[in-house]
Amino acid sequence: MKTLSRSVLFVVLLGLVSLCADMTYEGARSITGPFLGTLGASGAVVGIVSGLGELVGYVLRLVSGYLSDRTRRYWLLTFTGYTVNLLAVPLLALTGHWLLASTLIVIERLGKAIRTPARDAMLSHATRQMGHGWGFGLHEAMDQIGGVLGPLIVFATLSFRNDYRMGFAVLLVPALLALITLTIARSLFPRPQDLEVKTVALQARGFTPTYWLYLGAVGLVAAGYADFPLMAYHFGKQQLVSSSHIALFYALAMGVDAVGALALGRLFDRIGFGTLVLATLISVGFAPLAFLGGFFGAVTGAILWGLGMSAQESVMRAAVARLIPPERRGTGYGVFHTGYGLAWFAGSALMGWLYDRSVIALVAFSVIAQVAALAVFIVLARSHNRHLA
Repeated sequence: MKTLSRSVLFVVLLGLVSLCADMTYEGARSITGPFLGTLGASGAVVGIVSGLGELVGYVLRLVSGYLSDRTRRYWLLTFTGYTVNLLAVPLLALTGHWLLASTLIVIERLGKAIRTPARDAMLSHATRQMGHGWGFGLHEAMDQIGGVLGPLIVFATLSFRNDYRMGFAVLLVPALLALITLTIARSLFPRPQDLEVKTVALQARGFTPTYWLYLGAVGLVAAGYADFPLMAYHFGKQQLVSSSHIALFYALAMGVDAVGALALGRLFDRIGFGTLVLATLISVGFAPLAFLGGFFGAVTGAILWGLGMSAQESVMRAAVARLIPPERRGTGYGVFHTGYGLAWFAGSALMGWLYDRSVIALVAFSVIAQVAALAVFIVLARSHNRHLA
């Protein structure tokens, strides 16, 4: 089998793993809040557990990324992470106390932290032949299909039997499918790094100033990007959308994310960092529309939010592969995800605080942060074009 065909097969297999994995934990995330409530947890506990889980999930990627480069045990870290990440979900069906359930929720995020840098490093090797943008875009599109299907499966299960534990138990099926598919991928591709044509390493230690500049711009985007739950809270508070339809808005955003990842990924392989300029320029309008624009603004804002997320989850990951030599990619992705997560956490906390005081101030902060990132992406795009000239 030719290298390109094998690369595509590898990306599709990992895409199927991510599809089933997202069905599992995104399905669970759609009901963990009310489930904790039935176990006696307060609203503050729900917020702290959610925030702590995300923070742990991003910070520990720095460690797992370093270990993946240090040990070269990409598959071991990926298997360990997915096993912890996925099996923590159906175990929630067996819990009877909010403290134990909260622990499993954080453990689920811990598993994702363990496997993400190693998996992205393997994807970066496979996508070298097919195009980093297209490869990561295809993977993200399949990932988001699972992100839509998971909550729908839980919704159907609860409609049939109104029992949160049954909802978690059903998710054991996609969890096992993900692990089986991962096993198949491991047997077919024991050394994914062989999918990338070897080149002379120009830099084996440290990261370039361009990488740190890029990471700073990504951090600005993350800090200025409102969590969808905050947008949903605003839609409900202002009675722009009924509570039953807010989930449809999220599904719409995830659908845009899936399609956008494919389109932007292909475009990235053609024009490089100019894709980030275009994506940021379009998505910067999500906050004014979603928080100030009424019903029509809410719809349009959700669409633009989904488009921005597609760039963050596909093109921004693909760009790391262009900035980091192959032997340092695990660490590079670990630093990338950690920086992104910390900026997202800090920005989300600030925007939540601003929302209670001034929606206009929230919108202003979001726009300013993204415009600042846009300026950096323009510099990177021009530098990239000069390099190609």
